[in-house]
Amino acid sequence: MPKAIKNTNTMKKVLFALAICIVVMLCFLFVAVQAASAGNRLQDSSSFGIGNNRFSIDAQVGVIANGEFEGSEHFDSENTSLATYSTRDISTAISAISFRIESAAQAAAEAAKAEEMVKANIAKNRRNEHARAFGMPSGLSEVNWDVGRMAFVAEWTVRINAYFIGTPLADTGEFFANAAWENGIDPRWSPAISNTESGKGFHCFRSHNAWGWGDSGWGSWEDAIYSHVAGLSSSYGYTISTSYAEKYCPPNSDNWYANTLSEMCKI
Repeated sequence: MPKAIKNTNTMKKVLFALAICIVVMLCFLFVAVQAASAGNRLQDSSSFGIGNNRFSIDAQVGVIANGEFEGSEHFDSENTSLATYSTRDISTAISAISFRIESAAQAAAEAAKAEEMVKANIAKNRRNEHARAFGMPSGLSEVNWDVGRMAFVAEWTVRINAYFIGTPLADTGEFFANAAWENGIDPRWSPAISNTESGKGFHCFRSHNAWGWGDSGWGSWEDAIYSHVAGLSSSYGYTISTSYAEKYCPPNSDNWYANTLSEMCKI
């Protein structure tokens, strides 16, 4: 066999052997890698898929467990934070509720003020109409309707109570004052008529009827006063006049007018 051919065959054998060795080494390396990977998967499986984090979690659990038994500083801090948050949250809610209450109270006060202005304007318009139709009674001071209901009722309650001291109509000034405000008439008119007709309630011809008003009585002075004042407002007008005296007491209207007006001036 020629030498060149022999050398070629030898080289082929060597290369084939080397290839086999390389293949064997690669197979071994592949098996090693697969084995290592399987070990990691097994570790992750035993730690519920969180790997090396297990140690960290275990350590934290241990800290918490130690905190439960060794002291309460950690949990006091947490509770304080929760309490602070809770307090702020409640305070916000309370503030919101308070704002709604204040807003509702303000709205109610504004509505009451508007109603007062309406009542006062009605009364002043009626006074002006009376002055144009009959003139204002001589010697009778003007009623101030611009002070508001509370001040109006307070003033005339005191003045009317002073007028009725020692009589059956004592301490009824507030009824007269409120009724006058509601009906827009002179607050002195009804009290003065009670003197002309019954001597301030001493000589009533029906129960609590101190004004000779109709032919019925009432169960209380409060009911009687409100009924009489409302009747004066609807059937007569703002305050006394000679025309109203003729309507109220036709047989003796001049004396009735003079006596009633004199009493009004005393209140």
